[in-house]
Amino acid sequence: MHPVRESPSEWVSRFTGVIPQGLVLDLACGNGRHARLLADAGHRVLAVDRNAAVLAELASASIEIRCIDLETGDAATRLLSLNTFAGIIVTNYLHRPLLPMLFSGLVEGGVLIYDTFAQGNGAFGKPASPAFLLQSGELLDAVAQAPCKMHVLAYEDGFIGAPRPAMRQRLCAIRSSAEPAPEALKLSSFSAPRG
Repeated sequence: MHPVRESPSEWVSRFTGVIPQGLVLDLACGNGRHARLLADAGHRVLAVDRNAAVLAELASASIEIRCIDLETGDAATRLLSLNTFAGIIVTNYLHRPLLPMLFSGLVEGGVLIYDTFAQGNGAFGKPASPAFLLQSGELLDAVAQAPCKMHVLAYEDGFIGAPRPAMRQRLCAIRSSAEPAPEALKLSSFSAPRG
């Protein structure tokens, strides 16, 4: 019997259409809900996780799989130094040393979509450890310190009620030159109050 699959994140679904054609990285992909969403949208996807058994179920013509422990060794560094991803998706995962590399892994016009737990989430369940929770404004700070020019398309930091109550921090940012990508101009940015 297969476990019930979660639906894609509303945040990821909202911004999938902004990702240009090309290879998309689903980092710490878990059960592959976003890899499948992206493949269904016509993208080639590289799904990366440390759970080989779950990855094996994902492999298809449009989804390449790679079993990598993102927190040990230098495999993640090599993966993200390629500057080849049209999009990078990260949900429910935080390993702070990877944050600067996420921006460098994007091609110009590439999109980073990040959606994970934030400070205060312990009041609603796990994760509760500060090691796994973004501090207020941490994703915006990471963009400000990025090794390349980024345009923040949308950002939220606060409480969500569904699919379960949680504190979340979410970002959609585009690697750009001096001007935002044309796709970014079609959407309005939203910034929730920090703190």
